[in-house]
Amino acid sequence: QVQLVESGGGLVQAGGSLSVSCAASGRTFSNYAMGWIRLAPGKESEFVGAISWSGGRTYYADSVKGRFTIPRDNAKNTVYLQMNRLKPEDTAVYYCASRDSTGWGWTKGYEYNYWGQGTQVTVSS
Repeated sequence: QVQLVESGGGLVQAGGSLSVSCAASGRTFSNYAMGWIRLAPGKESEFVGAISWSGGRTYYADSVKGRFTIPRDNAKNTVYLQMNRLKPEDTAVYYCASRDSTGWGWTKGYEYNYWGQGTQVTVSS
């Protein structure tokens, strides 16, 4: 059974940085791409970005490009979301996600089968 557990959310001032983690279990982590999706109150979910199984390819939404990065550590079965230069509009619950299948190229939240429980990130102005 695939499990994804996020941690590390919190409150940060605008312009600051925050890193959240996602620990995966239940299958061979290094075989699968990982994604991050966020959900803010009153808004549709937004696909933030993804990283390929090896870490060699990444994708970022335009809204976070240049500010967020998604590293992964396959030895620790963990993917991270490093957020810099945070803005109030980045306030959301952040979910890590993965798919049943290997491969690359999925950039929509609904394309991901497995989601974590989410972690709240709040950016104050």
